[in-house]
Amino acid sequence: MVNLAIEIAGIKMKNPVMVASGTFGCGREYSEYMDLNQLGAIVTKSVTLLPRQGNPPPRIVETAAGMLNSIGLQNDGIKFFIENDLSFLSQFDLPIIVNIAGETIEEYAELAKLLGHQPLVKGIEVNISCPNVSKGGMCFGISTQLTAEVIAAVRKATSLPLIAKLTPNVTDITVIARAAAEAGADALSLINTLVGMAIDIETGKSQLGMLTGGLSGPAIKPIAVRMVYEASRAVKIPVIGIGGIMDGSDAVEFLLAGAKAVQVGTANFVEMDAPRTVLKGIGEYVHRHPRALNFS
Repeated sequence: MVNLAIEIAGIKMKNPVMVASGTFGCGREYSEYMDLNQLGAIVTKSVTLLPRQGNPPPRIVETAAGMLNSIGLQNDGIKFFIENDLSFLSQFDLPIIVNIAGETIEEYAELAKLLGHQPLVKGIEVNISCPNVSKGGMCFGISTQLTAEVIAAVRKATSLPLIAKLTPNVTDITVIARAAAEAGADALSLINTLVGMAIDIETGKSQLGMLTGGLSGPAIKPIAVRMVYEASRAVKIPVIGIGGIMDGSDAVEFLLAGAKAVQVGTANFVEMDAPRTVLKGIGEYVHRHPRALNFS
């Protein structure tokens, strides 16, 4: 047995395997197939102040070594989330990190304030990187100034640990990482999806209802590993790696690149208990290489 317990920004986890926002909902469906208590933490689907209908279909297209999605942050709003989803999650023994999204800085701050009153919530992941909305999301994350303004406003609104989720759709990830850290982020998670497109050659039209979508899966892993490597050396706060993690070997790449934890995303659509597979692989690697990673 290998002890894989870690702590990120004061959030204590049994292991470094988390689930990525938007790929696991709030765990309700997955709880029928796996023990959620085995996770290091759960990051919920993005929550907004008011309910959102999301983007028009089609919303998902499978690609070579990945998928495009254009969900558009569909959710039932913060009131429903607190009354229903948090109530469901209260039965599990693991940290709950809530991913928040807004169209304005004020919305982000209000969400953080509301969640700060919920004892079950152990951290907030600030989504400034979603490419599938016309307002907010990536519009904030591609600007150092707007990144700093959003994180500073959320920092002022709550004392909960803050994780800034960064977009890869920038020229230099390190300047965005520094802006988030200097504004008060306690950790960074990266990367979110890359903007992509798929065309139906028979109709000549996009296969997605919103023209473009976010590319995820194994195809983006080399980009994600590189950006995690760069970001982890640009800031002093912990970095969480995301992007194409399908098994333990993929996760170890991120950990060797400088990540302190990982999030499993697209793999959840392929294998219902993918996080457990990833965790097992990390444990086996640490057993073979006890000094390669910072676990006791």
